[in-house]
Order: sequence, then structure tokens, then C-alpha cells
Amino acid sequence: MARTFVITGAASGLGEAAANRLKAKGHTVIGVDLQGSDINVDLGTVQGRLDMVEQVRARAPDGLDGIFASAGTSDFNRSGLVIAVNYFGSLATFEGLHPLLRGPGARCLAVASCAVLVSSPEILELEELCLQGKEAEAVALGQTYGTPSTYPASKRALTRWARHTSIKPEWAGSGILLNILAPGVVKTPMVTRTMANPESAAILKEKSPIAVNAYAEPEVAAEMVDFLLNFEGNYIVGQVFFIDGGTEVLTRPDTF
Repeated sequence: MARTFVITGAASGLGEAAANRLKAKGHTVIGVDLQGSDINVDLGTVQGRLDMVEQVRARAPDGLDGIFASAGTSDFNRSGLVIAVNYFGSLATFEGLHPLLRGPGARCLAVASCAVLVSSPEILELEELCLQGKEAEAVALGQTYGTPSTYPASKRALTRWARHTSIKPEWAGSGILLNILAPGVVKTPMVTRTMANPESAAILKEKSPIAVNAYAEPEVAAEMVDFLLNFEGNYIVGQVFFIDGGTEVLTRPDTF
């Protein structure tokens, strides 16, 4: 049965790969990105988030069957933007589009990262500011701390928000299931830009060891996205799915 999905970050990387896979199966995908998509807005701004919701509503008058919030950045020059897009942009996507979800049966997926395994006092401080809804303060402090702190903080905060939200009556209780995808190093344009920076490349290799022979193409992760947006059962709620070539196991083999 054909379904209708919103995918943010749909113009490149994992979002594009997921959109292509879903379209090939006959589903309708409403893509959202800065440019080159069906809806072109900046999810790092309040106005962009509001515009996104209004434009999705206009394009999907009969409602949505799922959301894949894939938009994100790891910009080393604008580390505050990492907080604004990765956490607050994703949060606004889910909260703004929730009324359009057709439950029971709707499926939603947030993109975290293996970076959720990283912690430090700066990361935890930023994480808490995000969860408290203090965007301006988190963005300003994040610009001071830099992307090595803002990126994991944004993904940890999003993961915690999604897990706590997924079990609420208006989500799982209404048959709308929310889960989390935590990719390791996938060869997206964002990762390519990160690897071009010697500092960030060194951090990535240190923090993201793999047990397989090579990093994955976006299409590999898109297979999991397809499943989590279309599975028929109702018993997968608030789970974090690592798709990382073994990074999570190598990092914490005895914690599960």
C-alpha cells in the first residue's frame, strides 16, 4: 500500500537515499531541505520550521504516514547551528507535523548518531540546555564549545527526547511509533566534508572504529529506514538502532 512520508535533509546523503528507495516502491515522499527539494526552508530558524509545517500541510491534506527527520549538520565553522538544526529543527519537525500523522500505523524515525556514545561535561551541559528548551542559550554556548561538543550533545538530547516522547499516549498509545536511527560513519556529503578537516577526521576515526572492511554507502542505511517506516507490528517503541559497522559494540561490548 502506498504511503506518504516527510523526509527532512532529503536533498543529499541518507535522506536522499531513503527518499529514492521509498519512491521506487511507490510511496509519496515530501522532501525538505535548504535547497533542491520539494520544500526549501532553513530548519535552523523558527520561521523556517513554521514554513515547513505549513507547506507540508498544504501538500498532504489527507495526512502523513510517517516522518524521517534526517536533516542535520556538523559545521565546524558554525557550531551553534549544529544545535539549532540537529536538535531544535528535528524537535520542531516532529511536534509540528504530529497532528498530521494518520494513526494508528504511522511510523517516525529520528536520526541520532554513534556520537551519542561520547560524553564530557561540556556535552552534558549542552544536552541539558537543549532538553530544557533553551535554544538561544544552547546555541550561544555551543558556538563557544565547538562542534566536537555540540554534535554529540544535539544527538544525545534528540535521542533522550525521542525515547521519552515515544511512550506517550499521543504517540505509542495512539499507534504512532517513534524510534531512533544511530548511524556510524556513512559516506554522506556531510561526512565527506568532516573528513576533509584534519581535526574532525582524527576525532571521527578515533571515536568510530569499525569491525567491517569499509564505511557504508547511504543506501545501506536506507534499507533500515525503509523497514522502520513501514513495519506492520506495533511493538518497536523508542528503540535506538545502531547501524555502524560494529562501532557501538567495539566501544561498549558489555553494555546493552
